[in-house]
Amino acid sequence: MTSFTILKHADIKALPLTPAGQRAGADKGDPQIAISQQAPSAVGNLGVWECQPGGWPVVDRPDTEFTYIISGKALLTDSSSGEVVEVTGGDLVILPPGWSGRWDVLETVRKVYAIY
Repeated sequence: MTSFTILKHADIKALPLTPAGQRAGADKGDPQIAISQQAPSAVGNLGVWECQPGGWPVVDRPDTEFTYIISGKALLTDSSSGEVVEVTGGDLVILPPGWSGRWDVLETVRKVYAIY
């Protein structure tokens, strides 16, 4: 037995997730989320997350999120600049503490995340 975990890309895409209800703060659509927490004893919050289409604002983010998009499509809008960026499978997103903006999921997004 190894002391580490390896999930191949195909494993992450097929990983069963636990439904967790509608994304808190949703103001557009019905963004149902599902999660698989990984490394529960690690510092921070690590896992795989999936969200169906919908949108929500983020106001003054309290932590850093490092996330790699596995599949799907979303728009990220930065409140301070107004810039809108499309993110899809293969994109890496880092949202720093204090970030404000919004997520608009256009096609169900699955991502790997680390939040500290």
